[in-house]
Amino acid sequence: MATLQAIHAGWVIPVEPHGAVLEKHTVVVENALIRAIVPTTEWRPDGTTELIEIDCREHALIPGLINAHTHAGMSLFRGLADDRPLMEWLEQHIWPAEAEFVGRSFVRDGTRLAASEMLRGGTTCFNDMYFFGDEAAAAAIETGIRAVIGMIVIGFPSAWAGTIDDYFRNGQQIHDQYRDHPLVTTSFAPHAPYTVDDAALLRIATLAEELDLPIHMHLHETADEVERAVASNGASPLRRLEGLGLLSPRLQAVHMTALTDDEITAVAHAGVNVVHCPESNLKLASGFCPVAKLLSAGINVALGTDGAASNNDLDMFGELRTAALLAKGVAGDASALPAASALRMATINGAKALGLEQQIGSISVGKLADLVAVDMSQPDTQPLYEPISQLVYAAHRSLVREVWVGGRHVVRGGQLVSVDVMQVVENARQWRDRIAPLATST
Repeated sequence: MATLQAIHAGWVIPVEPHGAVLEKHTVVVENALIRAIVPTTEWRPDGTTELIEIDCREHALIPGLINAHTHAGMSLFRGLADDRPLMEWLEQHIWPAEAEFVGRSFVRDGTRLAASEMLRGGTTCFNDMYFFGDEAAAAAIETGIRAVIGMIVIGFPSAWAGTIDDYFRNGQQIHDQYRDHPLVTTSFAPHAPYTVDDAALLRIATLAEELDLPIHMHLHETADEVERAVASNGASPLRRLEGLGLLSPRLQAVHMTALTDDEITAVAHAGVNVVHCPESNLKLASGFCPVAKLLSAGINVALGTDGAASNNDLDMFGELRTAALLAKGVAGDASALPAASALRMATINGAKALGLEQQIGSISVGKLADLVAVDMSQPDTQPLYEPISQLVYAAHRSLVREVWVGGRHVVRGGQLVSVDVMQVVENARQWRDRIAPLATST
């Protein structure tokens, strides 16, 4: 006998159709999938299945948020070497710390920490780029979150791989291991144009076509990156990738803060997806992604937090609000990124960028039941006139009460169901005690 969950919500915000709000509706979940969406007054159990009813009549039910770019294992570097420019932060602090500490247990514990934070904040899927992707995948499965695991490629040795061939070999093993897992998919994850050479990028382009996988890459993160590339190669990183055949709907171009109008046109023509990380860009003074221009050009723009080492949280509600406000300021237009469009960036746009739009990203019959219930009855969200605007401009992750991933109830009453939070925190503290001496000496 199948088990049904009937979630009775005050407001169902399906994201598709755009801007729709279904007041007093019930979402019926059968096993992993959304079976029906009906007005609550019209819903009747058929009496042939086991039924669980969940009262969310004071809640907005939204699709699970999708963090389209992060480095989950780096959560254990949260707060390390804050308030420094990007390249100084990366080259003088983060890379030395990684060389000293990153290994299997580091990535497993860091990803557990990240997944616990994300689930409690309404994120049901994350797109990861880090070493030991097999450990990140295992931690995601353990905590119950959906993950796209990047098969990282970078042009120098690490604890994960000694040579370029090792990076590809290890990535292929991850892909093969999780090929059919319901929570884990994979992508190619070349770190950045300045750390991956042309031969490796051409190899990635070929394999991505053969395996039908996306490509996840930092690109045009700062004006300085672009200027150095032009001085060295005579072309911007984007134009270099274009020459190598990497501009396509497979590409998830992360950051994209320094773009000419011609480059925006090229990105739109190629169908490239852009992943905007507003708070990380602000913290590292990396620049401003021209979100309004990208959307006007018809480019799919998703939303990510980046890693907790450069943000310093994995709070997609915070990113939603920052993205909407920053886009208005950059464009000089209060209507540049309306609330409903910002919510799309964190849901269906993220799913499209990851190649998962047929499975997740909206509350639609037949899709996986990745759902989040946000309590709208608190003083923070009152009075309530427009639920979507209230979600983006007033709500916050502490109002998340219920979370489902593939129909599995993973957060109940604001608490993780199957994660030992105290142990996750204790592990993080033990890593802090090991890492802190290095932090104080640099």
